[in-house]
Amino acid sequence: MKRTQRGMTLIGFIITLAVVGVFVYMGMKTIPMYSEYYAVKQALNGLAQEPGVTGYDPAKIKDLFFRRLYISYADNVKAENVKVVRKDAGYVMTVEYEVRKPLIANLDVVGKFKADQELRRGAVD
Repeated sequence: MKRTQRGMTLIGFIITLAVVGVFVYMGMKTIPMYSEYYAVKQALNGLAQEPGVTGYDPAKIKDLFFRRLYISYADNVKAENVKVVRKDAGYVMTVEYEVRKPLIANLDVVGKFKADQELRRGAVD
């Protein structure tokens, strides 16, 4: 009786391990970018819930926003990426920024993020 072996060869296992390793490495580079974007969205939502936010001037609104981001260690959002525009009885705050992280050799991962939030009078004002 002849027994045949089944399974993956060593070369096949090494190639599979290398492919999985590349995807894990790419995830390690991209997940922090998206968690920072989530922190930006949370800061905008929290700012919208702030009582009396529509009575503040745009500089004070930006200051409150960056204080919320400071807690989340969001480093890629700069003052020039934030715009506060008057709309009706409130403001529209837009945060648009780009994150570039080196991946492998001369390849970079680039993430472009944009978040908008209306700041208006609510029931708490």
